Amino acid sequence: MAKGTNNGALYILMFNLFITMGGIGIIVPVMPAYLQIFGVGGQVLGFLIAGFALAQFLFSPVAGELSDRHGRKMFIIGGLIVYGFSQILFGLADAVWVLFIARFLSGAGAAFVMPPIMAFVADITTVEERGKGMGMLGAAMSLGFTIGPGLGGVLSGINLHFPFYVAGSAALVAAVLSWLILPNIKNTADMKAVARPPSENLLKQLVKSTRASYFIFLIVVFTFSFGISNFQSTLSLYLDHKFGYTPLDISIILTVGGFAGVILQIFVIDKLFKKYGEMKVILVNLLLAAVMMLLVIFVSGFFVVLIVATLFSIATTFIRPAVNTLISKVAGNEQGFAAGMNNAYMSLGNMFGPALAGMLFEWKITSPYILGSIVLAGCFVLAYTWATRKASHLLRAS
Repeated sequence: MAKGTNNGALYILMFNLFITMGGIGIIVPVMPAYLQIFGVGGQVLGFLIAGFALAQFLFSPVAGELSDRHGRKMFIIGGLIVYGFSQILFGLADAVWVLFIARFLSGAGAAFVMPPIMAFVADITTVEERGKGMGMLGAAMSLGFTIGPGLGGVLSGINLHFPFYVAGSAALVAAVLSWLILPNIKNTADMKAVARPPSENLLKQLVKSTRASYFIFLIVVFTFSFGISNFQSTLSLYLDHKFGYTPLDISIILTVGGFAGVILQIFVIDKLFKKYGEMKVILVNLLLAAVMMLLVIFVSGFFVVLIVATLFSIATTFIRPAVNTLISKVAGNEQGFAAGMNNAYMSLGNMFGPALAGMLFEWKITSPYILGSIVLAGCFVLAYTWATRKASHLLRAS
């Protein structure tokens, strides 16, 4: 798989994403009860998630472009350190404003971890093996988000602060391991290619992204992230309010779906990419996600809810690496920039989705899922229309 690089680099990158996503997942089942300590609910939860995404949006393009110029390793390590300490700060908070600062810092830390890691994988894989590499990253992310809620449900039995301390400490351990193990690979040719102009501000980078050949995929990233975040940001509150599920019940629902996604990513997704292509995988799973999201408001019973949530999780598990692979394949020498913009557009969706979902949840608890399913269906129409037009252009050209 690697271009003259040992696979140890890929494994430590997977471990870093596992820890980062595990730190996010570990707090999900705890949040409804934790926020009650501060006397707040769904709306504040939505804005906390949005604050995390805002920081990712602001810093992801910077992290991606800087990693193109100076190498990936130091930004990954720095991001893990910031992320780790901010998680601990969240657990130590004694006021709501401290929660917001901690979540913003967590988002900033994650922004300096994720784009450089995606770019790093592009550096050490061939185009043919890119889908497999991105799939393994996706599996690591899904596994982290899968184990995280289960672990969070268990650790919350000690006290509600303890999951945050564990998440922060794990990130700091990952930073030390990365410093000791991760090679600092610098693709000299690529770095010279992107080192021409000075760094651009975020607005110029966003404008530049609209001219990129992969811009349609960035739009898909934004719209499906918006729709999915409606589901993920309020699901724990929804299950708590409607069914009275405990943090352990919620963690089981999140864990089963996550494990199913991980297994399929490891053993199936690369075969699907090669047989059907990434775009078909995206289209099918956008439809599946839209349908499952709508079904959530009509089903009842623990096992039925579990099945619907699991199918939704599988669909979203397939969409992310498919989009990441397509963007990486056409990004050329701007892997860091493309990965940064990918994360920025995802963060935009994750920012507006939870904020709106939190407000809608306070109004009517089913409304975030109706809106999310509509947005996902719209994303399908957009992607299908683009793919159809591209196919027709290729036919005319031939």
